[in-house]
Amino acid sequence: LFSSIKDGEGLQLFEQGHRTAHKQECHTMEAVRLVEFNLKQVLTKLMTHIFGDGLQVRWVDCYFPFTHPSFEMEINFQGEWMEVLGCGVMEQQLVNSAGAQDKIGWAFGLGLERLAMILYDIPDIRLFWSEDERFLKQFIGPHIWQKIKFQPLSRYPPLINDISFWLPSETYSQNDFYDLVRTVGGDLIEKVVLLDEFAHPKTKKVSHCYRITYRHPERTLTQDEVHRIHQAIEESAVRELGVEGRF
Repeated sequence: LFSSIKDGEGLQLFEQGHRTAHKQECHTMEAVRLVEFNLKQVLTKLMTHIFGDGLQVRWVDCYFPFTHPSFEMEINFQGEWMEVLGCGVMEQQLVNSAGAQDKIGWAFGLGLERLAMILYDIPDIRLFWSEDERFLKQFIGPHIWQKIKFQPLSRYPPLINDISFWLPSETYSQNDFYDLVRTVGGDLIEKVVLLDEFAHPKTKKVSHCYRITYRHPERTLTQDEVHRIHQAIEESAVRELGVEGRF
């Protein structure tokens, strides 16, 4: 740490001293202060990168068994101070046991699930262990910077209806049909998937069959409600996409 400093013979990493609230017995005060500064600078930049510029940060002294001195980092998020991680200068005995007796290190720990809960407004940590594709697919995006807001999962049962039609002879795009379904069905559309594709051996016409999953976030849907929406999707597909219904 001090090897490149001219006339720095008096600056050392280690000494034989006493443990205080500010340092371990084997560290010099100069070394600890520089390591602590580096630790806080890096972690502040990490949180600023995650939460954005202008983030207010404060450090709270605390105790951890593997670091000394130790700190908790708090950020001001939505008007409240919130603890996001713990960190500190590593106990030198641990560093020595790793074969790095001539170095000083720092460590930190943060809960990735907790940060994700904050960023995406996820109410229950148990959702991270779920295999429910309604949860998992919400976080699939074209790039890592895409803005995502968690949509609560409905506890109410789904209703599933299929729709089949012959494709028009001109250009047809599946994405156009997906957009049409969501435009007509709105928030009641949970999922649309291509279930089957069939080419007639004589006419060469191509047919698609899609499965549409309907689910209301706050109540149980009736089949009559879904039937009306499904019929409107059929009519819109014929009118706007030029398909030939097999309804």
